[in-house]
Amino acid sequence: MPSGDPAPQGGGCPGSRSRTLSPRAAPPASAAAAPASGQSRLAHWPVQLHLVPVGAPWLDGADLLVAADCVPFAYARFHDDLLAGHALVVGCPKLDDNRFYAEKLGQMLARSDVRSVTVARMEVPCCGGIAMAARQAIAASGKAIPLRDVVVGVDGALHG
Repeated sequence: MPSGDPAPQGGGCPGSRSRTLSPRAAPPASAAAAPASGQSRLAHWPVQLHLVPVGAPWLDGADLLVAADCVPFAYARFHDDLLAGHALVVGCPKLDDNRFYAEKLGQMLARSDVRSVTVARMEVPCCGGIAMAARQAIAASGKAIPLRDVVVGVDGALHG
């Protein structure tokens, strides 16, 4: 860091600072057949599961989307069809520790009033780990939270 530049407050990357973003409305039902709106539906930051605080305020009353890293790249309508109206955490079940995911998600669910969990994952076998982590997290939370498992094909087709 060049001298004279202020150090980030609290250390670490300033981009990891937790913040709530202005929510964007979902498109009207009549626009369902229209092409993707091009508007971000992201309502908070950060989204990487490693960086999201366990007690993040946007979890209370939220429908949580747990997405594998590759899903937004493979599924073109990710923002409109899956992210709209959801709080989001992302991770890679192949490259990251799924036990950590299950533990952290379990803590997040136990501390908050999450209404539902949707897992969006790829069809490849290694991606099933993120759904397993979500199931374990719900069980560890001691709550009866509904779980939906959405599978995206490598060709971008939605399978659930």
